Amino acid sequence: MHTPVLTLPEAAYTAVGAEVYRGLTAMPKSLSPWLFYDEVGSHLFEAITKLPEYYLTRTERGIFARYADEILESAGYRALTMIELGAGTAAKTGLLLRAAVRRQGKVDYVPIDVSQSALTAAKEHIEADIPGVHVASRVADYTDGIAEIPVNGHRRMVLYIGSSIGNFEPAEAVKVLRKVRCSLAPGDLLLLGVDHAKDRETLLSAYDDAAGVTAAFNKNILVRINHELGANFNPRLFRHRARWNAEQSRIEIYLASLIAQCVTIPALDLEVRFTRGETIHTENSYKFTADSIASIVERAGFRITRSWTDEPEWFGVYLAVRD
Repeated sequence: MHTPVLTLPEAAYTAVGAEVYRGLTAMPKSLSPWLFYDEVGSHLFEAITKLPEYYLTRTERGIFARYADEILESAGYRALTMIELGAGTAAKTGLLLRAAVRRQGKVDYVPIDVSQSALTAAKEHIEADIPGVHVASRVADYTDGIAEIPVNGHRRMVLYIGSSIGNFEPAEAVKVLRKVRCSLAPGDLLLLGVDHAKDRETLLSAYDDAAGVTAAFNKNILVRINHELGANFNPRLFRHRARWNAEQSRIEIYLASLIAQCVTIPALDLEVRFTRGETIHTENSYKFTADSIASIVERAGFRITRSWTDEPEWFGVYLAVRD
């Protein structure tokens, strides 16, 4: 007796289609946060970084503004190629690039991101504003192709800032950093920016702002599915929800269905039913202590050599070396 083979529509074998099919047929439902970052989502995230409640970007920028020269001095090399994972528009990175130019005269900068529009904006403003920086952007998953980037005898410094590592479960974060390590040579460097654990009210405000920009960003994942897979999600029938999970030290982001409803996704030949109040889990954002991030970095095969923080220690920047 032969087991029937499940034949899926062609769209289910694309990156977006496969993730949507996997996530919306699972129980509980979930979608990966990389789906946020189409062109509209990338613009919305840039708007989030400017919100008064969203302290992460300005706090990390403040650390770079104060310590950029010290960070580059601590790197110990005068010939660095700087590679940024999940670069977006690289708004904060200019502070580090200017310090690199001051130290070594010129610098090759390789921003990697899934958003072509964000990378185009980054290349335009960096090359116009910072003479001495050559930008060679790559549209890719953040860990792909690092080993193939030509460095002409330079050391690599991989920038993984903005607390993006917090989107991964701790075991997965170790795997991500191990994958980065496998692309590096001994003596290459990792500069990691992470958000520290703090009071619940500050954290929740950062992920559920009064103007509703974060809610629009979260709901845009449904709009993207509509555009790319022909679905009929009505974003107004879902509520953005942020929750602080103290036990796991993470913010959890959901879309909650306001009613019992059925959504069709023609490209996947799929009907998705929701009960009232049922959620789609769209993101985790882990918050760290110095000890918890050190454990992840060391398990991944790096050794932390220096760290910097703001005065209330809300955010940390960690320099690590690949031994």
